[in-house]
Amino acid sequence: MKVLVTGGAGYIGSITSEVLLNRGHDVVVFDNLSQGHRAAVPSAAEWVEGDLSAPQEIRDAIEHHRPDAVMHFAARSLVGESMDKPFFYLRDNVVNGLNLLEACVAGSVERFILSSTANLFGAPTSAVIDEQAPIAPGSPYGESKWALERALNWLSQTKGLRFASLRYFNAAGASEMRGEHHSPETHLIPLVLQVAAGQRDHITIFGDDYDTPDGTCIRDYIHVLDLAEAHVLALQALEQGNRVYNLGNGEGFSVRQVIETARVVTGEAIPEQMGQRRAGDPARLVASSDRIRQELGWAPQYPALEQIIDSAWRWHQHHPDGYTD
Repeated sequence: MKVLVTGGAGYIGSITSEVLLNRGHDVVVFDNLSQGHRAAVPSAAEWVEGDLSAPQEIRDAIEHHRPDAVMHFAARSLVGESMDKPFFYLRDNVVNGLNLLEACVAGSVERFILSSTANLFGAPTSAVIDEQAPIAPGSPYGESKWALERALNWLSQTKGLRFASLRYFNAAGASEMRGEHHSPETHLIPLVLQVAAGQRDHITIFGDDYDTPDGTCIRDYIHVLDLAEAHVLALQALEQGNRVYNLGNGEGFSVRQVIETARVVTGEAIPEQMGQRRAGDPARLVASSDRIRQELGWAPQYPALEQIIDSAWRWHQHHPDGYTD
């Protein structure tokens, strides 16, 4: 297929583009480079610099390239920032997403895959979260993704647009060619590796009095290549109807486990400091990915925390300053 990837210059979008190309698909990357990096875009992909806030730009791209499917990664994605700037997030993510969906319908695109989020579930009451968990977005960011999921549901009913919503937990790791480079960086694993590399003095642990075995928050980390594989499988499965999947390892790791594993992988001391709890941080967020395992045969190929951190560390060592564009 020919797949148009919005946000294809970003972390998950660029690595999914890489995997799509390796599987024989044609890829068109559409990105405004506000958060992504031109150097992250695979050379074999067609490149379109454009902005979803300009409806004609995405309409022109779809009319010119005639994609069979769209994968939508382009979004603001910082939960804390969305609490401070709700209008910014709701406008950027929802309005721009609707601009894209309208262009897809106008351009007769039949398949759409949404990069959604575990933040749909807010502070869940169950230890392991499946697709039947109550939707209660934990932030304006989560609300923006839920709005697009609902829009897709209606467009499926009224316009025949087939869709998959893939609700990620914590993406981490790297491919051989591409990795994680955000500015500012907010994700735990790259922050810990920056300490290991001497680029930060210490890593801050935000609370050690949670109801978990070591007192620190537990999160589900999934290798970015496993996420990309799920997108490829979901794309193929849309022939049989719409899909909604939670994507995670199914196993949680605490903040202290991440730091200790990084010490082993890197051989560095990684100093730590204790900070106060952050508002809204649940003690445990772990996904049940049973549905996608049963329906599509998906299974993480890199489930061990050591594998995830090692791949990120190797990329970081080769790209200490990330992308340079």
